[in-house]
Amino acid sequence: MEQLEAGILGTVFRNDENGWSVITVRAGRNEVTVVGTLPELSPGEQAVFTGEWIEHKTYGRQFKCTSCEIRVPTTLLGIERYLAGGLIRGVGPATALLIVRQFGEETMSVLSEHPERLTEIPGIGPKRCQMIAESFREHQSVRRAMVFLQSYGIPANLAVKISKYYGDQTPDIIRQDPYRLCDDIDGVGFKTADRIGIALGVAPDSESRIRCALRYMLRDSAVSSGHVYLPEKELCSAATALLQIPGELCAKALRSLLVSGSLIGEAGEKPDNRRIYLPAFWHAEQEVALRIRELMCAVRTDKFAGAARAISAFEKNHGISFSATQRKAITRALETGMFVITGGPGTGKTTIINCILELLSEENEVVLCAPTGRAAKRMTEATGAEAKTIHRLLEYGGDEGVFARNQENPLEADCVITDEASMIDLMLMRSLLRAIEPGCRLILVGDADQLPSVGAGNVLRDILDSGAVPCVRLTDIYRQSEASRIVVNAHLINHGQMPVLNEKGTDFFFERKLSLSDASDAIVALLTKRLPTFLGYPEKEAAALAMRNIQVLAPARKGECGVNTLNLRLQEALNPSVSGKPQISWGDTVFRLGDKVIQTKNDYQIEWIRSTPAGTEEGAGVFNGDIGFITAVDPENNMLTVLFDDDKEVEYEAGDLESLEPAYCLSVHKSQGSEFPVVVMPVTGGPPMLLTRNLLYTAMTRAKSMVVLVGSEEIIRRMVENNHVARRYTTLALRLTEESN
Repeated sequence: MEQLEAGILGTVFRNDENGWSVITVRAGRNEVTVVGTLPELSPGEQAVFTGEWIEHKTYGRQFKCTSCEIRVPTTLLGIERYLAGGLIRGVGPATALLIVRQFGEETMSVLSEHPERLTEIPGIGPKRCQMIAESFREHQSVRRAMVFLQSYGIPANLAVKISKYYGDQTPDIIRQDPYRLCDDIDGVGFKTADRIGIALGVAPDSESRIRCALRYMLRDSAVSSGHVYLPEKELCSAATALLQIPGELCAKALRSLLVSGSLIGEAGEKPDNRRIYLPAFWHAEQEVALRIRELMCAVRTDKFAGAARAISAFEKNHGISFSATQRKAITRALETGMFVITGGPGTGKTTIINCILELLSEENEVVLCAPTGRAAKRMTEATGAEAKTIHRLLEYGGDEGVFARNQENPLEADCVITDEASMIDLMLMRSLLRAIEPGCRLILVGDADQLPSVGAGNVLRDILDSGAVPCVRLTDIYRQSEASRIVVNAHLINHGQMPVLNEKGTDFFFERKLSLSDASDAIVALLTKRLPTFLGYPEKEAAALAMRNIQVLAPARKGECGVNTLNLRLQEALNPSVSGKPQISWGDTVFRLGDKVIQTKNDYQIEWIRSTPAGTEEGAGVFNGDIGFITAVDPENNMLTVLFDDDKEVEYEAGDLESLEPAYCLSVHKSQGSEFPVVVMPVTGGPPMLLTRNLLYTAMTRAKSMVVLVGSEEIIRRMVENNHVARRYTTLALRLTEESN
């Protein structure tokens, strides 16, 4: 990193929301452009910028700043320019000149320590004096907060977020308790807060430090792994290792958290190993179990008459014949308040949904939904009826966890059919159930053998394991022709058998590549040349069609065949940097016009617009797993626009880009709920916890028309034989079982 000492000349652009700025400075005799996330700077000030020189394709040489140290202007001209810069309310160029003439080199100390003296200047009365003093004080406090935070290694964009939240109290609050940052500021983890805490002299055995670590282990570490709770011994062991302190200190801090209600303890499988919950998750599990029982008890079995005749009529009209199991699934779904239909690909789940939809729609209001935009789109295509994302159905309102549809304002529906139910996490399930009145049917459809939800909980699996909710598991394959092996191979894998590789005339292919570099090269060649040629894509449209229709899925993020490396290689191969194509950088990632991208976390505040036949629809919220394409890039203002698959158009500013990643290659976990015409997957080794049967099965079932595996048969065999499913600590099944007994 280099340092640049310069005087501020002016601001070309500034985004007040995230602090991203483009400023001009004078360094020696040279005028230089500095870009980065910065506090507000005024002409005349001096600053030392830390960063690196970059070459912008349009704007030439610039200094990209990661932090800056502001120095109070000392010359009379510098002070005058600073005050006249427009940052201090009530002070323009003329007033700035009067102030400097009155106080000279003492001007800055007068403003800081004796602002009442401003009334000595003709035209500045008590009211204006107070406004100038308050504005100067606010401006200086935000700067002090920025400098204070950056001195502890806090990135500039995060420093802006923290200083906006705490205001002029930032240094005092953090000095008093730096661990508050973990609870108050999204994006601040325990290690960041602990680095500040240790630097400020917080003792390693401080109770506030230990309490923060315990909450962190539950909120971030446990929940990010899908757990609803952690066993007490596991929680204390992890916290002890993180903090490097004796275990009894963790146990003492945990007792304090339990007594205060900050955490909830519940008797576990063993008396000396309680289950420890964050209160929100404990209450959510209780509520989900209660509402499921209410739904099951509310609908009488005689509410739908003549089911057998109606099913037979559907068979005749559509030229199909249901199996006994399928007929049972339809009948039970019509008779009960809540029902689960589970099964693998090709087992007739969609046909059953279509039958239920047709039978109920004549006299009932039936709504369809799915967890993601892609899944909802597929449901619409399969049924011919509109399906919405769960967030859209519940009329998400812009604040985290707030839906317009809830127990006070339930859905106006007689039946809710939810597809891809394996993706629904505990919190989203609670929100859905709150909006469904007892008396309305809820039908969950999904594949319980796929990977569980990204968020905490294992809702579909827990409901099935409880035995408390009526369900049907479909096993017979119906959607299968002699020319296709995708569905058959998926079921072979799910039953612990090797798939049939490279059978002639099918849509399931395997390419043997024993080295990581050869496999990586083969995947790039498949997407750029071989598959587009095989699929008959026109040469001029080959790259665009490959990005839209061919999805690479990888088990791991790291390594030559991991998500990170393949994204870099595929971006350069399919959407290379060329003269005139705009792009911007965020960290190590380059975002380019035309790139395929994925949202990696829920952003409840970001606004979107959607064009519809009825006009323009506006809303807020983009969610983890949403995939889209970059349609516009504004390098000057560090902004870009993404059009997502559900037709939401979203404008991203610099501070929002941390939520975006390239999506040429996705992790298998991120692909849940999606379906792609063609799936290409490296099978080249990795950690045993990732080389599992259900991960391979989930990847295979994302493909609609073709699967290509690249790697070695031995790795495929290992994955098929590895039926390990990482345990998620949940208690929904137990609560449902207890309530049903």
